[in-house]
Amino acid sequence: MKTKPYQLLTIVIICIIAGGVLALGYTALFSTAVKEGTESRSGGFLPNLAKVKAHLYFANKDGQSLKAEERSLVRHDNAVEHARSIVDALIEGPRSGLLPTLPAETSVLSLYVTEDGIAFVDFDRIIREKHPGGTLSELFTVFSVVNSISLNVPEVEATKILIEGREVKTLAGHIDIRFPLRPDILMIK
Repeated sequence: MKTKPYQLLTIVIICIIAGGVLALGYTALFSTAVKEGTESRSGGFLPNLAKVKAHLYFANKDGQSLKAEERSLVRHDNAVEHARSIVDALIEGPRSGLLPTLPAETSVLSLYVTEDGIAFVDFDRIIREKHPGGTLSELFTVFSVVNSISLNVPEVEATKILIEGREVKTLAGHIDIRFPLRPDILMIK
């Protein structure tokens, strides 16, 4: 059975029309998200989602303690996603004149929370390579992560820091991070 040229042309026209309708639908959906949404970190737009307030802990201006910065984050229904958004916000850095505690180039390779309430945060090696060093700076980095996760995510009692999937003795030579750490509220002023 041979296909006649006008039948082939009809099929092509139908496909073009269907593609156009799909493209218009996608464009309308995207423009609605842009009108109703907010700009994401990557410059794209996200639809408005439920927010939750979190206290992120950064070094204070004199570099002698941690101080809370209140931030609105997207509400997540599970502890892992909520903890991940907190760590991403820590990496992004403070917005209120406080000092960052994590190198901006740092990435989280994975994050999970065990049934017994231990959050495991696996950073890439940049957290170690770009760390400024010093006991106090290392202490702030470690407890910025530990306090921010443990004090904002009810399912988490302690936090364990890994680097590239491995347990390490210290982050920069001073603070023992071989074991999960509980929050230290005495570091917060």
